[in-house]
Amino acid sequence: MNQPSRRPLYRHAQLKRVLAPSSIGIYGISPNAKAFGARALNNLGHFKGGIHLINAKYDKIGERPCFPSIAALPQAPDCVVIGLPREAVEAAVLECAKAGVGGVVIFASGFSETGDAEFSKVQERLGDIARDTGMPIIGPNCIGVVNYLNGAAATFAASAAYGFIDGLPAKPRRVGLISQSGGVGFSLSLAAQRGVAFSHVLTSGNSGDVDVADYVSFLADDPDCDAIACLFEGMPEPMRFLQAAEVAWKANKPLVVHKIATGQSGAEAAMSHTGMLAGSNAAYSALFERAGVVQVDVLEALIESASFFARAGRMPVKARGVAVSTSSGGLAVMSADKAEAHGVPLPQPSETVRKKLSELIPDFGAARNPCDVTAAIANNRTMLSAAGDAFLTDPAYGALIVTHPLPWDIQARLEALDELAQKHGKVICNVSSAEWLESPGLKAAEMIPSTATFRSMDRCFAALAAWHWRDELRQRWEKDGKPGLMSAPARVAAADAAKSAKELISRSPNRTLTERESKEVLAAYAVPVVTEKLVQTPEEAAKVADQVGYPIVLKVESPDLPHKTEAGVIRLNLKNAAEVRSACEAVLANAKKVSPPPRISGVLVQPMLPTGVEIMVGARMDPLFGPLIVTGLGGIMVELLRDTSTELAPVSKSQARQMLEKLKGKALLKGFRGSEPVDLDKLADVICRLSEFAADQKGVVSELDVNPLICAGSRIVAVDALIVKRS
Repeated sequence: MNQPSRRPLYRHAQLKRVLAPSSIGIYGISPNAKAFGARALNNLGHFKGGIHLINAKYDKIGERPCFPSIAALPQAPDCVVIGLPREAVEAAVLECAKAGVGGVVIFASGFSETGDAEFSKVQERLGDIARDTGMPIIGPNCIGVVNYLNGAAATFAASAAYGFIDGLPAKPRRVGLISQSGGVGFSLSLAAQRGVAFSHVLTSGNSGDVDVADYVSFLADDPDCDAIACLFEGMPEPMRFLQAAEVAWKANKPLVVHKIATGQSGAEAAMSHTGMLAGSNAAYSALFERAGVVQVDVLEALIESASFFARAGRMPVKARGVAVSTSSGGLAVMSADKAEAHGVPLPQPSETVRKKLSELIPDFGAARNPCDVTAAIANNRTMLSAAGDAFLTDPAYGALIVTHPLPWDIQARLEALDELAQKHGKVICNVSSAEWLESPGLKAAEMIPSTATFRSMDRCFAALAAWHWRDELRQRWEKDGKPGLMSAPARVAAADAAKSAKELISRSPNRTLTERESKEVLAAYAVPVVTEKLVQTPEEAAKVADQVGYPIVLKVESPDLPHKTEAGVIRLNLKNAAEVRSACEAVLANAKKVSPPPRISGVLVQPMLPTGVEIMVGARMDPLFGPLIVTGLGGIMVELLRDTSTELAPVSKSQARQMLEKLKGKALLKGFRGSEPVDLDKLADVICRLSEFAADQKGVVSELDVNPLICAGSRIVAVDALIVKRS
């Protein structure tokens, strides 16, 4: 889809030597304990493979022999970490490639992130070496990578050691963590200290060769990784990420992403930090959704959600209903609030289940959903799990939330809940409201293999909602015969529409097509447009108006006046010939006041359509993503409310319907306060056709603006349009 990538994704086999090495070399090691090489050696205490030190200045460092070069080693290492200064990096990389090293990790900074053209060229040459030799290069400006499965901590980050924890279950649900920011990535990996099991921590630095998309592809096929968490800034070829996400989707490996650099200042910071383009946040959101990626909007949700999906991600959703068992009335109310906010149903129990609950809890409790077992739990510690068991026998419930207001003395309760999860094959979430965030009880909860732990009711329900969404998407995908997520949707517009429209666009002498020219182009895609006639004088306008029928709209046509309202060259709801003549004189006079003087083709005479819901549909050719289609409330509301939905073009009719469902003002389309509902299937068809126009004409058009489409029932008509050619 869209532009080709610089090279195919690395797959698991191509990165296995560097990310799951049996031997590691440290190039540039020195006795200085504070140097990056020495720090990297110190992090390899858990590594069972061979370690080779390379520095021509030393025969030995400590008790280990030191070799003068890569060629002097008995065999080429799988992975070499390069702790040399920037000036020596390129020669060392060439030496590694020549010797047959499996891959290198470059710590040195001072490359493209500086913005200096010469240093950027050095980074480009490193990428060329990788492509020419097939040796993957991680970095430069990279803190490093860790494989917690075999102890290969190819990093100088001291925090890496804190990911090796004792007491994990024999088969923990492991999270593979990817981060473009090395510092934030390794800070997130400290979640291991509260019981989260990581398979890998992979940071990319400047991504001169290996990037986050390659890491996703690697982890998607790694059998010891159960879910992928990704802290993402941006990349110059986002379609690579879509390709990698498809690899993860086909492997049924849940991928959870938190995107930073979403605002203008954040995007600028990303440029200076990694030399990457942050891109359009709306476009990235569309890309993630298209790829089946779970998005979290706060950093604190990333590891919790990924850990949840490591446990529940591959389980089918047996029912969307969620039950809540709590000993706190306040938490019961909170759970109901958050369930409603995230659209997660809390159905009431069947009569059979309600009777079981009534037998378990005091009469001052609540034998309903959410179920408040009350503080009587202090004398009967099995009440929460017993209530949960009653809920989970009901096929209306696919998941259970159990709250823990106090984080101590809960080990037995957690073990009982773990047994319940395995017995029913359903998801159980522990939610702690305690501000003792790292209590021993919570660490025990995190390490229970079959239940997920959250420190926020809101984040718990958000994860459950995402689980439901992902499951529904997988069901549709499997029902459709498992086509690729990137497959182009079935075409709606006629096969010859693209050719006809392109000829019309090229025929116009203007870079910005006039409204009349733009609508003629869209008519080639069978987009319904308002009828009109171009006139030159007030008398001619009145004569045509009599033929068209009142009320009438007048608009000055000029390629130099794309925003006609601001120029005062539109008149609406003209009811007779006298009003038409007067209005025509006024709009022509206003047009002539514009500086510099615009070219004027004449005045358009159009019928005034009855009122309806105004919808805007636009498209733009993004330099990173290619054609994007955008829809929202039309007229001035799109600028005032910024209530829009963005997708990669082209879209299918079902995707167009989903775009409409995302609008905050969607109630207007469904018949608000007695108004006629809009034919959403027909509106989706128009959006689909406009998205096909954007995809077809991406080589000749830079923007499209249809504003508004006036929608009333099945009558959907474009009354204004703007097409801008590519310069």
